[in-house]
Amino acid sequence: MINSEWMYWLIGAFFLVVAVMIATNQDHPKRAGSSAFWGLLGLCFFYSTWVQAKAAPAWILGCAVLVLVILAGFKFMGAGPESTTSPQERAASAARLRNKLFIPALAVPVVTVIVALGAPLIKINNKPLLAEGTATLTGLGLGAIVALIVAFVILRPVKPAVPFRESTRLLEAIGWAALLPQMLSTLGTLFTQAGVGKAVGDIFGSIVPQDVLIWGVVAYCVGTALFTMIMGNAFAAFPIMTAAVGWPILVQNFDGNAPAIFAMGMLAGFCGTLCTPMAANFNIVPAALLEMKNKYGPIVAQAPTAGMLLIVTIACMYFFAFPH
Repeated sequence: MINSEWMYWLIGAFFLVVAVMIATNQDHPKRAGSSAFWGLLGLCFFYSTWVQAKAAPAWILGCAVLVLVILAGFKFMGAGPESTTSPQERAASAARLRNKLFIPALAVPVVTVIVALGAPLIKINNKPLLAEGTATLTGLGLGAIVALIVAFVILRPVKPAVPFRESTRLLEAIGWAALLPQMLSTLGTLFTQAGVGKAVGDIFGSIVPQDVLIWGVVAYCVGTALFTMIMGNAFAAFPIMTAAVGWPILVQNFDGNAPAIFAMGMLAGFCGTLCTPMAANFNIVPAALLEMKNKYGPIVAQAPTAGMLLIVTIACMYFFAFPH
């Protein structure tokens, strides 16, 4: 049986490679702090395996997180000199490849869906090939690997190290904000453990009619989107709104289909992600990388789509996730 630990180790190995590339760059103005940040982060992915197995103490990870905060907060990190193709070379390459450039990006979701749907059906000696609950994550990891191979075939880089060099450049441009999704999802878990979900549930319970399904669906979806806009990450907002509305009202009170409700609830949260500057690495950083005149340009462009998608999500949840 294959579990998902290999993917975390692969991610950790990637961060270690980034750390080595920064450490060996003699022209990097802050190579010590930057390489230490990404190297320590990579080691955390390996060490977490033993923490998860309860074979190592978790407090060491907590200390590592504090070190990461110090390195980022006291500006020990910084971007190194860029070593990439010129704008003219990129324009010529784009004109030559045209729509082929989208193939590696599309390979990720295609492979993910195939593995997520097909892998659970594969059994060896009457045992499932993948551990329960790991199909989607495994598919995502395999999708990234396939996309990298496809990119090599299509783009034909001069050196094998080009993808790592470009990844390092992009990662340094984003900086510590690359960790916001993990940090904010952890914050959501902490809020739930602290009882924030129950407090929000009490508020919604006094506002939302307990016998009108549509208002419960609207409260869950819109509330998740709004909390995401406030906290900057759907993974942080989801446990709060699920504890407040999703589970007690929609699942227990209206006998809804829990997997469908929670999946669409997360999608509603992603609608909020499209509309908030708090999702810095998703909305603000791309505007900076693309040198857009309006730093909120991505949000302005995405907001109409987010609004329509939220309405569709509410409708789908109401009509398909409950017995009528």
